Amino acid sequence: MSSLSLAVRDSSTMLRRNLLHARRYPSLTLNLLLTPIMLLLLFVYIFGDTMSVGIGGGGRSDYVAYIVPGILMMTIGGTVVGAAVSVAMDMSEGIIARFRTMAIHRGSVIVGHVVGSVLQSVAAVVLVGAVGVAIGFRSSHATPLEWLAAFGLLVMFSVALTWIAVGMGLVSPNAEAASNNAMPLILLPLISSAFVPADAMPGWFRPIAEYQPFTPAIETLRGLLLGTEIGNNGWIAVAWCVALTALGYRWCMASFNRDPK
Repeated sequence: MSSLSLAVRDSSTMLRRNLLHARRYPSLTLNLLLTPIMLLLLFVYIFGDTMSVGIGGGGRSDYVAYIVPGILMMTIGGTVVGAAVSVAMDMSEGIIARFRTMAIHRGSVIVGHVVGSVLQSVAAVVLVGAVGVAIGFRSSHATPLEWLAAFGLLVMFSVALTWIAVGMGLVSPNAEAASNNAMPLILLPLISSAFVPADAMPGWFRPIAEYQPFTPAIETLRGLLLGTEIGNNGWIAVAWCVALTALGYRWCMASFNRDPK
């Protein structure tokens, strides 16, 4: 059997292990998933009429269309925190040390966590998207090609953030520390253009919202689904995804291959 076949086989085994673990302990995933759903309902039904002033005063129906793409990206940021916690638990409980001594492909443990987290993120996005549709979100302007591009962007962003989250889990001493270290992945969407346009923010705060990975990804997703202007955001979002994936991969491999103390 070739090394590639062994890597695929072992990675598939680790993926099944992580999916079974997620199924047996769903509370973490549910807790992370409830946050974007509650924010979506809160901002639409409580603050919708007021927040719509920041996008031109179109009312609650227009604000639903505006906020859903941002909430979808926030869902990814929240869901991948579970990957950081899961990896940290494996590290602290000693199972990773056991895997190091077994005749399996060395990178399969990390690949299993990454692929499992991406699948969970995609499932969470679909569920939150369904809630958005149920409360009035519509994308009548999007063509099938734009829907495919939007899905591809969500997957790319999920992969990028998952590698970063797994790296955080590998360097965290325990699950609690991993959860705290991954908090920026939840907080960054709150200071992006997810809820109001960056142009409506104070001048001193606007660069924080503009020069981070979530804002260009959100604006690109809005453009694909709602027909708004994308501009350079598409290329910037893809560049962020590639850069974060490369950085996260190198960080994970370096941390995982480091000899344990």
